Amino acid sequence: MGLAAARLWGSSVLLLTLTLYPVLGLHPRRDYCVLGAGPAGLQMAAFLQQAGRDYAVFERSSAPGSFFTRYPRHRKLISINKRFTGKANAEFNLRHDWNSLLSHDRSLLFRHYSRAYFPDAGDMVRYLRDFTDRLGLLVLYNTTIVHVTLDKDPRAWNGHYFILTDHKGQTYRCSVLLVATGLSVPNQVDFPGSEYTEGYESVSVDPEDFVGQNVLILGHGNSAFETAKNILGVTNFIHMLSRSRVRLSWATHYVGDLRAINNGLLDTYQLKSLDGLLESDLRDLAIVKDGKGKFHITLKFFLEEASANQSADSIPLPQDDNDNFAMRVAYDRVIRCLGWNFDFSIFNDSLQLASRGDFSKKYPLIRASYESRGTRGLFVLGTASHSVDYRKSAGGFIHGFRYTVRAVHRLLEHRHHGIAWPCTKYPIAQLTSSIVRRVNEASGLYQMFSVLADVILLKENATAFEFLEEFPMQMLPQLETLTGRTAKHGLFVINMEYGKNFSGPDKDVFFHDRSVGHMRDAWQSNFLHPVIYYYRSLPTEQEVRYRPPRWPLPRPTAIHHIVEDFLTDWTAPVGHILPLRRFLENCLDTDLRSFYAESCFLFVLTRQKLPPFCQQGYLQKQGLVATESLQQHGVESGLLRDYANMGQQLEDSRQQPHDQGLGVDINREEL
Repeated sequence: MGLAAARLWGSSVLLLTLTLYPVLGLHPRRDYCVLGAGPAGLQMAAFLQQAGRDYAVFERSSAPGSFFTRYPRHRKLISINKRFTGKANAEFNLRHDWNSLLSHDRSLLFRHYSRAYFPDAGDMVRYLRDFTDRLGLLVLYNTTIVHVTLDKDPRAWNGHYFILTDHKGQTYRCSVLLVATGLSVPNQVDFPGSEYTEGYESVSVDPEDFVGQNVLILGHGNSAFETAKNILGVTNFIHMLSRSRVRLSWATHYVGDLRAINNGLLDTYQLKSLDGLLESDLRDLAIVKDGKGKFHITLKFFLEEASANQSADSIPLPQDDNDNFAMRVAYDRVIRCLGWNFDFSIFNDSLQLASRGDFSKKYPLIRASYESRGTRGLFVLGTASHSVDYRKSAGGFIHGFRYTVRAVHRLLEHRHHGIAWPCTKYPIAQLTSSIVRRVNEASGLYQMFSVLADVILLKENATAFEFLEEFPMQMLPQLETLTGRTAKHGLFVINMEYGKNFSGPDKDVFFHDRSVGHMRDAWQSNFLHPVIYYYRSLPTEQEVRYRPPRWPLPRPTAIHHIVEDFLTDWTAPVGHILPLRRFLENCLDTDLRSFYAESCFLFVLTRQKLPPFCQQGYLQKQGLVATESLQQHGVESGLLRDYANMGQQLEDSRQQPHDQGLGVDINREEL
């Protein structure tokens, strides 16, 4: 065949392929499809990229982080950018860095992008762009997915493929679907006159547009108070109306509740400077517009009783019967700031993503593993996954979901690639020190308290253990299936918790004697502190489901609270470490103390059973190398005898029939 004929044949095959492509039902295929190039989507993409997986991120905008190009409307984030902690430990510093995503590139820390404690949203846009570019993440921009459905196929990983259709009609086939689209639909309450409200998403942010006006804001959350703060100095007054009372984040310990940076109107309300807060169910009210363009609040009941041809100015108002009605004034503007809901519109009903409970409109229906309850292989990430820990932890925010995304990735690595959940194996003598290190450094435990927990799996005869980090606590009954690890010989679960009766909108978190200082009262600790659960076997699903109220886990075989610490520094030898070690020893019926080599040598001569530290260290020729400073420390603490200066003491001891011992007091605490 000649060259010209070959080119003609090749062109014909290409043309035939393109022609038959839709007919054959072929779609560009990916193992993993991520919807949304916001923080959660990019975080998952970074993990997939690092693992060398086949994936693509679909983003409707022309750049990552499009949400932050518009929101928050007044451009100040409420996520903390604490650049200095006095510590050099990178993991510890992430506890107080609420904006950075996880990567191995130390230049991709948010503190390099803003010096502000509460950064500008534009800095987040710039950060997400650099995060995408420097890690080389595969993002398909300007690709709006308009429909998602299932295609049953027994050869697929999960028994079906996900078929995604974009705005141009192009379809994509995915084995696993990872939804990271956030909450993008403004929450609207349908009541008479709701059409007169202006939405947070579109209302003017120029204070000059509100000069000398009476303003009613619907909502008591951060977006409502953010809006009020922006116009507080130019309005006649601002009234804020919502169904629920204001929840202050410093009282509830929930980062999504009203933050102090936005709550200036609380001052002007309580100090009687015309502004005010009210509570009422919007569905019982109505807004009426009079002939002058002013808005009046009335009861829905009055509106329903009015005749169809009755003018707005003649509709009864509450003040007609009660001249002390709180909202009897007319308003120039009514602004709706009622939060956001998940966009269910693109998902076919066959995916069963919609819930039927308290979050029926706000969040998709998912398990504690972040997988859809109705469709295997569909996972929800980021803000949209917050139903798992709503008003409990930080899973709806970057500093929380960067760790839940990592947990999902680890679950997928085991399910589809046979890679067990990462763990580190230690000899049992290092149990205490391993726990102490994690509770003092780990950011995932600290931020996702009562949601993600460290799990210690004991080996046979408690000679060693495997340390698994940041596992979803509510999935504990399925740990072996989800991680590829075994829990046949007992386990410890390490969690961070607040006191069970400390947090809440009605609680006085500044009451006298709120802190607990003595280790004997550790179980009454109020502030965030480590709690260790010991189980002889994995709890069952029924035990987890019917656990005691306000308990994150079922009742364990034994439980230990490490007493709260004002500095969140649980390294006090007597107050923190000693009680922990004794708890672990009681659970395992073993001695977890550390000893000098000299002490181990003497134990070999005098004991039938050696402490694990001596078995796994001294007898294996491992342990601390002797130095002059260590020797001196042992002598000064009374743990060792000073053989170098015994001299006359040794001569005297030969003349006495009874020696003082073999050089170590086994009743003393070792290091």
